[in-house]
Amino acid sequence: MREELKKLETEALKEIEASSNDREALEAIRVKYLGRKGALTDIFKKIGTVSPSEKPEIGRLINIVKENVSKTLDAKSEAISKRSVKLDGVDVTLPGVAHKTGHLHPVTRTINEISDIFISLGFRVIEGPEIETEYYNFEALNIPLEHPSRDAFDTFYLKTEKEKYLLRSHTSPVQARFMEENSPPFAIIVPGRVYRPDATDASHSFMFHQIEGLVVGKDIKFSDLKGVLTIFSKQMFGSDTKMRFRPSFFPFTEPSAEVDVSCIICKGEGHCSVCGDKRWLEILGAGMVNPKVFKAVGYDPEKYTGFAFGMGVERIAMLKYGVNDIRLFYENDVRFLEQF
Repeated sequence: MREELKKLETEALKEIEASSNDREALEAIRVKYLGRKGALTDIFKKIGTVSPSEKPEIGRLINIVKENVSKTLDAKSEAISKRSVKLDGVDVTLPGVAHKTGHLHPVTRTINEISDIFISLGFRVIEGPEIETEYYNFEALNIPLEHPSRDAFDTFYLKTEKEKYLLRSHTSPVQARFMEENSPPFAIIVPGRVYRPDATDASHSFMFHQIEGLVVGKDIKFSDLKGVLTIFSKQMFGSDTKMRFRPSFFPFTEPSAEVDVSCIICKGEGHCSVCGDKRWLEILGAGMVNPKVFKAVGYDPEKYTGFAFGMGVERIAMLKYGVNDIRLFYENDVRFLEQF
């Protein structure tokens, strides 16, 4: 058995040396000699045939051979790891170049945050086309032909031979489309891009994002609207945020209101460049759905009531993150984007 052990050790060391830089061959040698069904295990099983006086010596030799083969395998494996292996001129053993992990754009983050708040209140997220007809962008929302927003200078019209198409100026057309195909009760929000031919400056852009909300059902009241927006403002801007409604006018809601929150910078104390010492910041418009809108989509205004609201996402993001120029969101300046 001594000769068998010596022969096994010699063969194993030769095979390890001949394995070159092949890791798979090295692992195969490890299994062949040291595995559960390997050659060394087979010899160990034969120790029962050895005389009692020789068992201690044979056992010691088995351990020595196992240790020598194991150390040689480990040394060879380490040498392969340290060796400089070049593939197509690339040294794969050199440290890699770490790539920076990307993250969501601040506008996308704001859309997701706003959506998550309303989803937690039972709203569904709905999307719709950015190219619209005059009917859905205006008439279905009680915006008559003579309304100022229908002037060609206030809307991006597309040149077509038949029906007039345009880039939607708000996300409200999706609400009209949704109501035509669905029956109350429901609660939806509609995030998306909108387009208006405004002169670009620190607070205006020809393309921006809106999120509209619509709730329709029986016995929906203005107090429901106030409750939903109160929860939203506190979750979005902080639990100590105050909110107020100011009377306003929108063709598709009646009554209508502008909604302000207490300045998130000065906390309503004034002496602030963001709110201009007014202590309030306008964040959205809202109101009860005009009965004429219900009639346009086939709802009975005597049976159903509802409320709607709409907010500019960039406006919310500017307030939340203290950004003073809307153009920063679209300039792709990494120095700006890395702050988020």
